Amino acid sequence: MFSEKSIKRKFLIQLVAASSVLIVIFSVVLYYYIKIQIYDDISASLKNEAVAYIKNSKSKLPFQNNKSLSSDLSREFGSDKMSVVIRVDKKPYAFYEQYVKDKKPYITIFYPYNKARSSFLKIERDISGTKALLGKIKKSIVITNILTLVLILAYAMFLSETLLYPVKSINRRLARMNENFLEKIDTGNLPDEYKSLGESVNKLIERIQNFVKYQKELFIGTAHELKTPLAVMKTKNEVTLIKDRDIEKYKETLRVNNKTIDEMSTMIGSILNIGRQEGAQFDKPVEVDLVQFIKDKAKDFELIAKNKQKEIKIDLEPEQYCIITQPSLLMHILQNFVQNALKFTPKNGTVLIKTRLIGDDFKIEIIDEGEGIDESIDLFAPFKRVGDKSGAGLGLFLAKGAADAIGAKLSIKNRRDGKSGAIATAVISSKNYCPMDEAPFGKRRGIFGVLKRES
Repeated sequence: MFSEKSIKRKFLIQLVAASSVLIVIFSVVLYYYIKIQIYDDISASLKNEAVAYIKNSKSKLPFQNNKSLSSDLSREFGSDKMSVVIRVDKKPYAFYEQYVKDKKPYITIFYPYNKARSSFLKIERDISGTKALLGKIKKSIVITNILTLVLILAYAMFLSETLLYPVKSINRRLARMNENFLEKIDTGNLPDEYKSLGESVNKLIERIQNFVKYQKELFIGTAHELKTPLAVMKTKNEVTLIKDRDIEKYKETLRVNNKTIDEMSTMIGSILNIGRQEGAQFDKPVEVDLVQFIKDKAKDFELIAKNKQKEIKIDLEPEQYCIITQPSLLMHILQNFVQNALKFTPKNGTVLIKTRLIGDDFKIEIIDEGEGIDESIDLFAPFKRVGDKSGAGLGLFLAKGAADAIGAKLSIKNRRDGKSGAIATAVISSKNYCPMDEAPFGKRRGIFGVLKRES
């Protein structure tokens, strides 16, 4: 009915097994509790009977002077048999014995009668009816337990279906989805235990939506971006070949064509980088000290900035921050942000690389001194160009793909400090953070040291 890997099967087995053990333990305890109570009542009844008889009786019971128990000369008292016996094992208190005689169970009290003669009042009671009653109680408990287990099994089946229903519902929704029909799951109707699953699925759906959207734009944009310069080159060549021209005209046409070819080559290189980035997402994640990583890359950016008569400054906090990720994808984000900042920053301007710890997330900001951006434009779409700067328009698209792969969030906003320029921000989730130990006073320590947080 269920496979060995079925969660429902494991749930049913564990629930029925645990319930069976609890029911057996409870039943055994209940049975012996009832049995003890019944025998306590019989013992108390015999004791009260002996006390009452000794106190009220004026006649003497038959006396037997022997070392063994005897009831041949006893007299009847109700349904019990009484006699006075002498016991070799002298005991100054009342005691009880149980035995079987003539295939019938009996319980007997020996109550002190004459201490000087070590005599005891012996009252013997047939407990066959009590034994039969206990047998019926035991049988009833067993039947009740079997019925209870059947009900538990039925309830376990119902409960397992109820618990798995949200997962099955999500699975049905996902099975109906394709690249043309992607709809997020309404987490408001999910139980609390499944909300995190629904949110994770929605994040994945959002990533797929963005991927499909940008891939379509990429294909359309690539066809357009490559077709247009080819058409221009062809037209230029045809015009040049209409009639004979001097050598300089031919050279000019070749120079224009070579420039167009270089632009196309740059664009093709960017498209190839997208493919390489897709492959980099399957690289094995490693531990990276993010602060030291940025410091090392900043040195390379300083050389590029110096050649462009610009300056790179860094303001990095905390001192160390270790994450587990693919360094190549980090490099895609950082490199594209810094290159864009240098592109739009005027000569003798400064690009600031700033890092801070916000809660448990690590924030990287690249602040330039350019003219700013139009915040209504989706700058992360492929072939989106701002201003008159050259480029294929795929840099930020590459950065967005890398960010999605490592779980980072990117944004670009204008500066709010009264100065011109833009701030490119990457927020890396704490889910990528290396394992940590708890330090005193609520400080959290990574493998590189104590981390400081921005208030």
